Amino acid sequence: METLRKRLLYKANHRGMQETDKIIGGFAVQELANLSEAQLHEFDTMLDVPDVDLLSWILAREPIPEAYDNEIMGLLIKFKEGL
Repeated sequence: METLRKRLLYKANHRGMQETDKIIGGFAVQELANLSEAQLHEFDTMLDVPDVDLLSWILAREPIPEAYDNEIMGLLIKFKEGL
């Protein structure tokens, strides 16, 4: 499980866009240790989505597709609101 967390931390902090690095990377630094195995897998799936789409959903510029409207997305949005 620790290997998965390390891989996710790397993926979250090396997104390519400064905004997503700050939001997603910051979220990962703060929350990865607290996520369940199921949440880690949801987060991993989310990290495969292009930055432009993720940022649009997190900032409520576009509706979140049903497949990504999950607990992790809610936690990301809540984290962003605290920045």
